[in-house]
Amino acid sequence: MTHSPRWIAAIPFLFVLLWSTGFIGAKFALPYIEPFTLLFVRMLLALVAFAGLILVFRSEWPRPVDALHQLVVGSLIHAGYLGGVFAAIKLDMSAGLAALIVGLQPLLTALIARLFLGNSLHTRQWLGLGLGLVGVSLVLLQKDNTEVGGFATGALIAIVVALFSISIGTLYQKRFGQGSKLLTGSFFQYLATACWMGLLSLGFETQQVTWSPTLVLALAWLVIVLSIMAVLLLMIMIREGEAARVASYFYLVPPVTALEGWLLFDERLNTLALLGIVITVMGVYLVVRSGARKA
Repeated sequence: MTHSPRWIAAIPFLFVLLWSTGFIGAKFALPYIEPFTLLFVRMLLALVAFAGLILVFRSEWPRPVDALHQLVVGSLIHAGYLGGVFAAIKLDMSAGLAALIVGLQPLLTALIARLFLGNSLHTRQWLGLGLGLVGVSLVLLQKDNTEVGGFATGALIAIVVALFSISIGTLYQKRFGQGSKLLTGSFFQYLATACWMGLLSLGFETQQVTWSPTLVLALAWLVIVLSIMAVLLLMIMIREGEAARVASYFYLVPPVTALEGWLLFDERLNTLALLGIVITVMGVYLVVRSGARKA
C-alpha cells in the first residue's frame, strides 16, 4: 500500500488534532453515563461501523494468528489505555494529573524499545523526548498547582496501567501487527475492547444511562472521529514510522487539548502554559527530524 509523501507528512498533525478531542468528547458525555459503560457503548457502535466499512471495501480478514495479535493490541491500546484513564479519573484523580502521567508514554516507549527491541536513538531524539516531557509538565502545571494528592491508590494503579498499556501496545502493533489490514485489524481490536469494557461495566457500574442530545452527539463524535478516523491514522503512523517517532506526537495532545479547553470552556492559559506549548513543539520537532535523518 503506497501513500503520497505529503499525505504521510500530514497524518501526524491531523491525528493530534483529532485525538486531542477525545478528552473534550468525554467531558460532554460523562455527566450522562458511567465511564466503562460509555466505552462499552462506544466500542459496540465502532464495531457496527467497521463491519459496514469492511463490507463496503471488501477488506480481507486476517489469518487467525494475525487476528489474535490484533486482539492483544486492542486489549492494550484501547482497553488498557482508555479503561485506565477513565478509571483513574473516576477514582478522583484530576484529568490534568492523569494526562501528565500518561504523557510519559514517549519516554517509556523509547526506553522499552531500547532495552528489549535493540532500537537506537540519536542524542537529539533523547533531548527532544526530554524537552517534550518538560513542555507537557509546564502546560499541565497550571491545572494541578494546588494539590497533587486527594485520589485513591487505585487511581494511581489505574493510570500506570494506562501508561504501560499504550506504550507496550504501540510497540506490539509495530512488531506483530503488520500482517493485518487496517479495517479488519481494527475490528478485532474493538472486539477485544468491547469484551473488556463490558466485563468492567457489569462488575463495577450500574449501566444507567440518561439519554440526551448532548450524549448522542458526544458518542457520535467519539465513534466517528476518535474510534474510526483517529485510530486508523494511528495504525498508519505505527506501520509507517518507527515507534519512538510515533510516540513523540502524543506530547502534542495535552497542549492542543488545553487550547481546545480554552476555546470551548474558557479555561485560561497562563504564560507558563504557553511556554510549555512552545517547548513541546520543539521537542517533537527534534525527535521527528533526527529520526528522519537517521532513516
